[in-house]
Amino acid sequence: MLRAGAQRLRGLPLPRLPLPGLLGRPRSTCSRGEENPPLSAETRWKDRAETVIIGGGCVGVSLAYHLAKAGMKDVVLLEKLELTAGSTWHAAGLTTYFHPGINLKKIHYYSIKLYEKLEEETGQVVGFHQPGSIRIATTPVRVDEFKYQMTRTGWHATEQYIIEPEKIQEMFPLLNMSKVLAGLYNPGDGHIDPYSLTMALAAGARKYGALLKYPAPVTSLKPRSDGTWDVETPQGSMRANRVVNAAGFWAREVGKMIGLEHPLIPVQHQYLVTSTIPEVKALKRELPVLRDLEGSFYLRQERDGLLFGPYESQEKMKVQDSWVTSGVPPGFGKELFESDLDRITEHVEAAMELVPVLKKADIITIVNGPITYSPDILPMVGPHQGVRNYWVAVGFGYGIVHAGGVGKYLSDWILHGEPPFDLIELDPNRYGKWTTTEYTEAKARESYGFNNIVGYPKEERFAGRPTQRVSGLYKILQSKCSMGFHAGWEQPHWFYKPGQDTQYRPSFRRTNWFEPVGSEYKQVMQRVGVIDLSPFGKFNIKGQDSIRLLDHLFANVIPKVGFTNISHMLTPKGRVYAELTVSHQSPGEFLLITGSGSELHDLRWIEEVAVRGGYDVEIKNVTDELGVLGVAGPQARKVLQKLTSEDLSDDVFKFLQTKSLQVSNIPVTAIRISYTGELGWELYHRREDSAALYDVIMNAGQEEGIDNFGTYALNALRLEKAFRAWGSEMNCDTNPLEAGLEYFVKLNKPADFIGKQALKQIKAEGLKRRLVCLTLATDDVDPEGNESIWYDGKVVGNTTSGSYSYSIQRSLAFAYVPVELGKVGQQVEVELLGKNYPAIVIQEPLVLTEPTRNRLKKKGGKDKI
Repeated sequence: MLRAGAQRLRGLPLPRLPLPGLLGRPRSTCSRGEENPPLSAETRWKDRAETVIIGGGCVGVSLAYHLAKAGMKDVVLLEKLELTAGSTWHAAGLTTYFHPGINLKKIHYYSIKLYEKLEEETGQVVGFHQPGSIRIATTPVRVDEFKYQMTRTGWHATEQYIIEPEKIQEMFPLLNMSKVLAGLYNPGDGHIDPYSLTMALAAGARKYGALLKYPAPVTSLKPRSDGTWDVETPQGSMRANRVVNAAGFWAREVGKMIGLEHPLIPVQHQYLVTSTIPEVKALKRELPVLRDLEGSFYLRQERDGLLFGPYESQEKMKVQDSWVTSGVPPGFGKELFESDLDRITEHVEAAMELVPVLKKADIITIVNGPITYSPDILPMVGPHQGVRNYWVAVGFGYGIVHAGGVGKYLSDWILHGEPPFDLIELDPNRYGKWTTTEYTEAKARESYGFNNIVGYPKEERFAGRPTQRVSGLYKILQSKCSMGFHAGWEQPHWFYKPGQDTQYRPSFRRTNWFEPVGSEYKQVMQRVGVIDLSPFGKFNIKGQDSIRLLDHLFANVIPKVGFTNISHMLTPKGRVYAELTVSHQSPGEFLLITGSGSELHDLRWIEEVAVRGGYDVEIKNVTDELGVLGVAGPQARKVLQKLTSEDLSDDVFKFLQTKSLQVSNIPVTAIRISYTGELGWELYHRREDSAALYDVIMNAGQEEGIDNFGTYALNALRLEKAFRAWGSEMNCDTNPLEAGLEYFVKLNKPADFIGKQALKQIKAEGLKRRLVCLTLATDDVDPEGNESIWYDGKVVGNTTSGSYSYSIQRSLAFAYVPVELGKVGQQVEVELLGKNYPAIVIQEPLVLTEPTRNRLKKKGGKDKI
């Protein structure tokens, strides 16, 4: 019977879908003419605009709505064809509070809350159904994943529960329960009519004064020297203070107008709609949306039938690559592709097994439409580096649930000059010149096919790797270690020895890298280790205003010539936008270093401040030109001293000093600093010299037992030293005072650095929470970050990062807790995989840094340490 049902699907003729209403959505009661005003209503034209939004899908219209509602005048949206053309009109309309990330939960949450009240605000029916949703676990590892996601959700407003099979069957009585182990349930999830949603947002945008103009295809974008834009359409030209590309699968073509290659690719996504199913019609309430993660499909009720949408494997899914090479066909807007049921047969069969009534169902509609993917499936949202006042909101694989929240997020950022919260995972500048079309296609295939795979911590995905962005050590190290992907770079995570398990084995518990990382930890603490740090972002800044610019950018003082310090760029509201090391190499010339994932994120901010303030400086990104080797451990000085005539003694080459020198005739910029907290140097050199420099250091260190170490060991070492990490302990959600960064913030320096006044106010008002260091005894699981902190039966905070401490053989974590729970000795609990483990606030750091140990030793001997 199953085979016959699948065969019947294969033989189904494709119905044409000329209008959105054909799907028979039960939500909308308005006629199309009422929802979409006639073009004669939009005959106005403006020569000037504050913001021009290109694209009339749900995301672009949401941004117009939010900007206009917030009071911005002269908001103009230009749509090529008509509103919802592209991917919006044919979307399945799913909405969910769930997201495996952290702050993207806020985007989902805001969207759903907005959609709940949009009809009342605008008078437009949106057809919003909220029966909840259930993710189905049919394997033990899925149950672990649900527990992992529960602790990451506990400190958010989102409601989420793990429910037992009995409850699942009660809520979805049509299920075959034979393999079901558990469900992850989100009340309030559901589905909305994308067309009606967009029209309601459009009604709101017009109500607040925005102009929505269509058809008005943008034919030319020209940046002007003052940062404004000339936007040309067949109806005329318009001067705009900023442009937002929200053009969906046309976004690549808009980017090409100004020389940008946005890494986007259209993929085909199919879903099926059945006719009335008697068992569905007989139900007293609407079924929750179902997501079968092993079967890789979603299923929801559509009137008295079911709507079913699968995500095929990367081998079977279809990429519309011709659109990348040849452009979107002229006039394509509300058309669909031919159906291809052979691609989804295995998913159909899985759905029939889980929901047996599908075996007897007749299919009345097949939708196979384009949606746009970025390489990692996440959208690209925010200002673009290298182009003034050009913003993007593109690459939405899940545009319906993102539209409301992203419209609000971008609106706040545009209006207030800083993001309302941290969403660096959506930063369009996470991609760069290394992101080729071939890479984009390979990753989009992988991302689509991996839609429902288990989301492990420390996950790696291997399609499209390596890129052109490999360090000079890649060929030497690739067979010795497990590489991680960092902004296009390959960087060693951990090294294996002969006889050890070398496979990538992700897990929610300790796995095959646990013991090797412990060995690397000991290597650095007891002998000397070498690490490839080439993925660091690296900028040269010089010019007559360089000191004045950096004094305005950074909360710390400017280091003296020949020295380095840790400095933070703050937002106007006093949040930590970035952390960099600043080295004053020669008078007025600086080398700035940031993390690999922050390279263009930080560079864009620096460039924007420099241009806006009229600073006479030259800023150069040298990330790809320089390699970096870190050498750390008690024997680091002894090894390096063999290779240079420069005196490396403690009194001559001090901590945080920087010098240009030769290491075995290879020119390097050496900075005495190490994220391990041990004696160490970072050696900056020409990328082509990396292999030679590595070889001479490894050869020189044979007597000292030199060896490699990777970023996993580095993380364990930095946590023991209580070193904060940007993106974990600090970001645009935190201020430096609560993060324990007071030492690096000089409120009394003369320069009025960005965020100074806000920080003074924060200090005067007092902190509500603070970062603490916790130790906890677990079994085979360690904190990763973003887990819930419990006290007295309530969630009171969250971890930010964690690791196993190989020195005390217990787990270690940073966490934000209320100030009153931040005292040393305070006991709390950390939730890990469904279990609360006792934890205690300790005096930080757990292990003193090498410079501190040296200083104390000089003052008072070993007893003092």
